[in-house]
Amino acid sequence: MNIIFMGTPQFAVPILEMLHQEHHVLMVVTQPDKAVGRKKVLTASPVKEKALALSLPVFQPVKLKENYQPILDVKPDLLITAAYGQMLPNTLLDQVKAINVHGSLLPKYRGGAPIQYALFDGLRETGITIMYMAYKMDSGDIIRQRALSIFENDHYGSLSERLSYLGRDLLKEVLNEMKQHDISSYPQDESKVTFAYTLKPADEIIHFHTTTEAIINKIRGLTPEPGATVSIKNTTLKFYRAQKSDIIDKEAVPGTVLMAKKKLVIRTLDGAIEILEIQAPGKKIMPIKDFLNGQQLLNEGDVFEERKYF
Repeated sequence: MNIIFMGTPQFAVPILEMLHQEHHVLMVVTQPDKAVGRKKVLTASPVKEKALALSLPVFQPVKLKENYQPILDVKPDLLITAAYGQMLPNTLLDQVKAINVHGSLLPKYRGGAPIQYALFDGLRETGITIMYMAYKMDSGDIIRQRALSIFENDHYGSLSERLSYLGRDLLKEVLNEMKQHDISSYPQDESKVTFAYTLKPADEIIHFHTTTEAIINKIRGLTPEPGATVSIKNTTLKFYRAQKSDIIDKEAVPGTVLMAKKKLVIRTLDGAIEILEIQAPGKKIMPIKDFLNGQQLLNEGDVFEERKYF
């Protein structure tokens, strides 16, 4: 089968590898290179890096809806998308059949951040949906689904990796069936639709006037990237791992630092949270003990700011 694959993050890489082994990949479409870090180093997506390693042609349109003719020119049998990052224009979908590998059990969590929101919401199960592409975001008929348990120690990185392998294997089954016969599908139940829109900077902020469980889940959904953002004394920090603390101080307001020596413990709405990994400006992610050793930023009684984006 002659396929064009469209994807961007690491989630999509195992799927591309399988397609390269099992089918003829005519072209890989991925997002343009992005400036990363404080030095704004232009960086290729994980999918682009893998495509180049496999000697596959790469196409990186800034706006796909304005520049999709190269896709039509190679006359693919099928488009396959997995976390590509742009909507496919109707004029493209009208001419080429397309299927998508989506990281949730649709119709729950339509949108660009289904894995993160499954963790934010404290779900114990999510999964993969193979679906036909439609004009409205993630609204196409479902071909196949498979569930996956979410472990208590899962974060975005670990859950995304397991889902990517599940998506690879489920897609392989579907494509093998497509070779043999027409494959059935069924429409989504619109009454059960929920959304997980692509994350914005405001979604990365921790608010301590929420429950301990909600804060831990937020950090899980933002680890290992982009990290959960907090601010104190005009300094922005990022948290990456955390756990519930048994320290109790009902008189302190949420966001108050209860401990800042050997452990970093912060008051929440209903208790306290202990931070296990942290990143200071210009530094790498480090264990909290390394950060607290000799630091002069945080002291007991300090209060984290309630930062907002408008």
